[in-house]
Amino acid sequence: MDLPRHRRPTPYAGFTLIELLIVVAIIGVLATMLIPNLMDALQKAKQKRTVADIQVTGISLMAWLTDQAGAGAAGLGGTIAMVDYPVITHEDLTAYLVDRYIQEVPLRDGWKHPFDYRLDPLARNVAFAIRSAGRDSAFSADTYTALPFDPTDYNQDIVWADGFFVRWPQKVTN
Repeated sequence: MDLPRHRRPTPYAGFTLIELLIVVAIIGVLATMLIPNLMDALQKAKQKRTVADIQVTGISLMAWLTDQAGAGAAGLGGTIAMVDYPVITHEDLTAYLVDRYIQEVPLRDGWKHPFDYRLDPLARNVAFAIRSAGRDSAFSADTYTALPFDPTDYNQDIVWADGFFVRWPQKVTN
């Protein structure tokens, strides 16, 4: 029984070198277009996680201060100086907040760098600050003016103080 001509096996079954090179080139072009977008998406996810962790911890601190001092310090102005806020350890902050106000105080930001926690429960003009150094793990300043920054600049510090964000990623529309 003879097979039809188009169904007969050819002596050279497989891909030619040219076909393989074309496929590899197409995959290379696709990879060069997709990998930068993937890397940017990963950095954006880390930044969003950091913002969310800071906000949840900040709200918990406001609740704790309200319970302890009768009222938390409201955001007093557009500029804050980190030297006005005493450093508090993660362990001490955990002792204040965990179980009643928050399930767990985050130790590290999205880039796996430790948060900088500041708290003065006795102060009336300033109370607390939380900041992340961003991707580069180096704080860019000790005094911050309340302004958003370009969300694609992952090295910017993210700062929350006394109930509001002082430095935060936000897309600026023209």
